[in-house]
Amino acid sequence: MGHLRASEEAGLEALQAQVIAAAQAGRAVRIVGGGTKSFYGEARETDEILTTRAYTGIVDYLPSELVITLRAGTRLSEVEHTLAARGQMLGFEPPRFGPETTIGGVVAAGLSGPARPYRGSCRDFVLGMEIINGRGELLRFGGQVMKNVAGYDVSRLQCGALGTLGVIAEVSLRVTPVPSQDMTLCWKLDAEAACARMTALAGKPWPISAMCFSEDCLRVRLSGSQAAIDDAVARLAPDSTENAEAFWQALRDLELPALAPVKGQALWRVSLPPAAELSTHGVAPVIDWGGAQRWLLGDDALGAALRNEVRALGGHVTCMKGETQLPVFNPQAEGLNALSSRVKQAFDPDNIFNRPRPGG
Repeated sequence: MGHLRASEEAGLEALQAQVIAAAQAGRAVRIVGGGTKSFYGEARETDEILTTRAYTGIVDYLPSELVITLRAGTRLSEVEHTLAARGQMLGFEPPRFGPETTIGGVVAAGLSGPARPYRGSCRDFVLGMEIINGRGELLRFGGQVMKNVAGYDVSRLQCGALGTLGVIAEVSLRVTPVPSQDMTLCWKLDAEAACARMTALAGKPWPISAMCFSEDCLRVRLSGSQAAIDDAVARLAPDSTENAEAFWQALRDLELPALAPVKGQALWRVSLPPAAELSTHGVAPVIDWGGAQRWLLGDDALGAALRNEVRALGGHVTCMKGETQLPVFNPQAEGLNALSSRVKQAFDPDNIFNRPRPGG
C-alpha cells in the first residue's frame, strides 16, 4: 500500500476493519457505492451498509497505453470527464442511472450499454483489480496490461457479481478512443422485419456500434470515419438519418418511455441468441444489441412465460426493475449452482456480502 497517502490508506483500512468486524460478529453487509443501482438485484435492505463512497480518486491514467486505474468510490461522471478531455471513453458504455454512480458499482453490476456486441462487455475491459475478501484481506488480481494474465480471469469474476464475492477497492480498465463521427440510420419497420434486418447487417463489414428497434423504428448507429459512414449510408439506403445521441443515452440509462414499468409491472431483460425467434406475448418489445437483448414490460405472468420459452432457446430472463414476486435472476442449473457456491465459499467463507433477499 505504499502508493497510498495516509488518508487513503486509512480509508482502505477502515473498509477492511468493517469487513473483519462483520465477519467476527456474523453480520451481513450490503456494499453500496452511489446507491444508483439499488433497484437491481436481491440484496437485503436491512443489512449493515458498507460504503465505498469515501475511497475515491484516479490512481493512474496512461492515455497512450489506453488504461486507467481508479478507486471504487470514484464517480463515473468524473471518469468520463477525464477521459473525454483526452478523446477517450469507456467503450462498453456503462449505464449511469444518476450522477452518483461509482466505478465500483459499474464493475460490480457488470452492465453494458448499446455498444456491447460491437466493442465488448464491461468484463472485457477489466484488466485487474484489488478486492477485500470476506476475511478482510486485500487481494490483487491482474494488472494494467493485457499480457499480465496472472489473476486476470479471477478479477473478471467480480464483474457482475454484485458484490457477493468481495468489496471492489480498485480497478484497472482498458479505454478506447472516441470515434471521430457518429450517425444513426433509421428504418420504419415492424419487429419481425427489424430482427431480420439486424441479423443481415450483423454479418457485414459496416462500422456499426449499436442497433436497436423501438416503437416501429430500427436505429443503427455507425461510428468511425466520415468516409466509412458516407459509404455505408449510400449502400444501405435508410429511410432517414439523424443525430440520435439522446436516444442512445436514454437507452443506455433505461430512460426510454418503453422501458418504464408502472404499478404491477416489471421490466424484463431477455438475453438470447440474436437470431432466435421470441414471442412478444402481445407486448411491444425494445430489441437491443442487434437482437441479443430484448426488453418487455409486464407482470409476473409475462416473466414466467418468457422464462419457459427462453429456457429452450439457450437464453435467460432477468427482472431489471419494477415489481415482481419471481426470483430476480434465472434459477441456475444444479451444476452451475454448485460451482457458484464453491467460488462464493472461497472469497466469502462466512457469507457476509450482499446476501439475497428471502425468496430472491
